Amino acid sequence: MTVLLGVPSKGRLMEKTFDWFAERGVSLKRTGEAREYAGAVEGVAGVKLVLLSASEIPRELAAGRIHLGVTGSDLVREELADWAATVVALAPMGFGHADLIVAVPKAWVDVETLDDLDAVASAFRAQHGFRLRIATKYHRLVRDYLRAHGVADYQLVDSQGATEGTVKNLTAEAIADITSTGETLRANHLKILRDPPVHCSQATLFAARGAEWGVGADAMRAFCAQLGVPLPDALLHNA
Repeated sequence: MTVLLGVPSKGRLMEKTFDWFAERGVSLKRTGEAREYAGAVEGVAGVKLVLLSASEIPRELAAGRIHLGVTGSDLVREELADWAATVVALAPMGFGHADLIVAVPKAWVDVETLDDLDAVASAFRAQHGFRLRIATKYHRLVRDYLRAHGVADYQLVDSQGATEGTVKNLTAEAIADITSTGETLRANHLKILRDPPVHCSQATLFAARGAEWGVGADAMRAFCAQLGVPLPDALLHNA
């Protein structure tokens, strides 16, 4: 059986992933035409490259259709309800760093913390008759975070792109989004609350707990040994 390794199919995340494996003696490369999602692995036996979008990789891991996958830790935690029971984080990879944060308009001079936001949200509902809107695509992570910090009078509105513009466009009062430099937030006159981020994300190598390993277990052990990645014994329980 071949170990299936899912990696992002394009962009800087793909390039950085290829570099990370190359530094450990494993060559990943695209093959075929420019628009063809085909790839090859050299330097290790029994491993096949599967090119996917970063957002698809958590679902493919959860379904056991790939054994290993590289994607952002934010996506795994958002897409998989009980992520730690579904996948194993084998290795943080040291790139793709970004923070999932909550941001509000700079004009809200009295709002610097989540406690301030909770107070404003209560006053907003009393004044307007509906809950303060927070635009995000990270519904699970943000809801759990706000609940843990006692923020109640809000509603999440879905935003799959240009989230920083929702406040200016009057479709939200605040946002929760991923950022690495904060430049886009500042350009849209938003400020990050002082509390710790919702999540500090980076590219991570994950393994699927529910994948069928079979005879691929030996290839997996050899692969992880070459990468210098510790392999939990319980991961290969169904081998």
